[in-house]
Amino acid sequence: MLDFTNKIIIITGGGSGIGKAASLAFAKQGAILHIIELNKEQAEETVAAIKMSGGKASAHNCDVSNQQQVSQIFKEIGNIDVLVNNAGIAHIGKADTTNEVDFDRVFNVNVKGYYNCMHEAIPLMKEAGKGVILNVCSVAAQTGIAERFAYSMSKGAIYSMTLSVAKDYLKDNIRCNSISPARVHTPFVDEYLQKNYPGKEKEMYEALAKTQPIGRMGTPDEIASLIVYLCSDEASFITGCDYPVDGGFTKLNT
Repeated sequence: MLDFTNKIIIITGGGSGIGKAASLAFAKQGAILHIIELNKEQAEETVAAIKMSGGKASAHNCDVSNQQQVSQIFKEIGNIDVLVNNAGIAHIGKADTTNEVDFDRVFNVNVKGYYNCMHEAIPLMKEAGKGVILNVCSVAAQTGIAERFAYSMSKGAIYSMTLSVAKDYLKDNIRCNSISPARVHTPFVDEYLQKNYPGKEKEMYEALAKTQPIGRMGTPDEIASLIVYLCSDEASFITGCDYPVDGGFTKLNT
């Protein structure tokens, strides 16, 4: 089961966190990975880890918000079986405290970046007669989270784009789903705590973890496991769906 031998997988933001965990998980199943990442060093670290385990991977330095850069990389890669849209940024602020520059920055990476990659991947998948797209969304798309105006906007767009793509390419045998994680313990979380709560990192980490009914944050590996399944042949009957991976955050918070 979950055999990806020689399947070509493109993962954006594969240099750290969920993207890195997914890249490693796909590689274990025999996939050929292409890591698209703004941080060149992180991408190369992921590729090195895959190759050390006998896998195949390549790193591509790219700003996903730049359509020309994205187009060139997809042309270089050629065939593609799976696209995992994962690269994204966060922002803290309400509607009246979010300035235009930050709003545009979040939109360009989180929304336009996903669009750019799907815009390039779908014609290749149509030509091949099959393909899978997995968009990393967030519980913020459907649940109110304080001071996450621009971020929630971007994730709501990702959620609706997923449904649109799933509907439009049914006859082309292209599946499109999304997952919506809650808080996951990634390097981003540690950096956020260090920046905003110096000296109180442990205390604030525990407070954030307890906001989820299950009592802890998720791990990148847990999220990666669902990503791999939804992109596998075993999930061939699933399209146009969003899956919360949230420790009960969406349905069990009171």
